[in-house]
Amino acid sequence: MFQEYDVIVVGAGHAGCEAAHAAAQMGSKVLLLTMDMTKIGQMSCNPAMGGVAKGQIVREIDALGGMSGIISDLTMIQFRMLNRSKGAAMWSPRCQSDRMRFSEEWRLALERNPNVDFWQEMVESLLFEGNKIVGIKTQMGIEIKGKSVVLTSGTFMGGLIHIGEKQFGGGRVGEKASYGITEQLVRLGFEAGRMKTGTPPRIDGRTIDYSKTEEQPGEENPEKFSYSNTPHLTTQKSCWITYTNPEVHTILQTGFEKSPMFSGRIKGLG
Repeated sequence: MFQEYDVIVVGAGHAGCEAAHAAAQMGSKVLLLTMDMTKIGQMSCNPAMGGVAKGQIVREIDALGGMSGIISDLTMIQFRMLNRSKGAAMWSPRCQSDRMRFSEEWRLALERNPNVDFWQEMVESLLFEGNKIVGIKTQMGIEIKGKSVVLTSGTFMGGLIHIGEKQFGGGRVGEKASYGITEQLVRLGFEAGRMKTGTPPRIDGRTIDYSKTEEQPGEENPEKFSYSNTPHLTTQKSCWITYTNPEVHTILQTGFEKSPMFSGRIKGLG
């Protein structure tokens, strides 16, 4: 059913998409595996690219032939150059993106490459011959051979979600965690740890009183991330800034004992 692939990429987040694209552009036959084809290149937390330190990385990826800068240019809805009050070496490009279009453009870019195949399923384990990895095995027991395997599974391997006092397995809200590979790597002598990421709640923009917020428009002359011929941003959306005050701090303090961070239930780094 499956050929032997040059490269198998497990996980189709930003890193997995770049890995699959890079290998395919160099002529390798690539299989990209994900548990949900509709979530390729998903912007899980803040729907933005770039920022301090990260903006330079996006442009370096572009200079090396990657796609993150191009996808960002195609889907941005606001651009700002951060740290303009400092020297030019400190300037950092950042864009806000249409998160649905960002995922769609990544998928379209990969689907246009004839060297990339896709498979939607959880990878349960790696296949070995002696000390050499020779492929992967899926949850349904399908074995797929590959000359190399790239793991870009993000938050999904043994993932835990904390919401207040509740804790349950998951890679993202509404998506299950993946199991098998971490346990296998530990048995092989690798050390497994846990890092954390915090995601703010989403609110309905129709419920906001914008008169109590501070508008932050985009740059008058927005720049781009990519050095290729991508379109310039012409219509931008504003961001809206809010601030806390002592009353908000008091409300927050009354709930610290229910917070997984302050109660010690979350012990990961990050």
